[in-house]
Amino acid sequence: MRIHREGISILIIFLIFVSLVNLLVLWYVPILLPLTLLGALILMGLSLNFFRHPVRNVPKMDEQLIYAPADGRIVVMEEVEETEFFKDKRLQVSIFMSIYDVHANRSPISGTVVYVKYHRGKYLLARHPKSSIENERNTLVFQNKNGILLVRQIAGAVARRIRCYIKQGDSLAQGQEFGFIKFGSRADLFLPLHTKLNVKLGDQVKAGLDVIGQF
Repeated sequence: MRIHREGISILIIFLIFVSLVNLLVLWYVPILLPLTLLGALILMGLSLNFFRHPVRNVPKMDEQLIYAPADGRIVVMEEVEETEFFKDKRLQVSIFMSIYDVHANRSPISGTVVYVKYHRGKYLLARHPKSSIENERNTLVFQNKNGILLVRQIAGAVARRIRCYIKQGDSLAQGQEFGFIKFGSRADLFLPLHTKLNVKLGDQVKAGLDVIGQF
């Protein structure tokens, strides 16, 4: 199992911490050592699971297809007014990432990054309707010859670290990793109104593997 680079330092700090705790328990309260060791193993297992980084190969490279930018469950599908970049009506598709999902974010299309903007904000629950416009977030717009779409990385109540590895002007391949959000979060897609959607509310999707729709 590959571990994402965002998790390496956290896992090292965690290992040092639990090692010190277990040494102190062994020295002062040895009878509790089995319990602390078990707790450490469980927490380490959860941490490794969170920062896992599976290899993803896009099933079909197609500039008309729009792949999921994140792993998780579809929690919003509606027509809304997008006020930051497009300033018109768009189809919003929101993906909620639980702490058990892979948290790497991937480009939904092959194309050019035409807009990137980070916003400081609140830390409402990622499921909250206003989290898309009030939480800490990072907005990116991708464009190719077939269309243009917006992806918004949104921090949740626990996730307070949005990572973005790209900048305006970069070219990305479909399914290429562009960011990461730590510890439970959300990704919003804003699509043209004519987009043919391939998902429904409640569907589980995986970044770079499942098709959200097509231009």
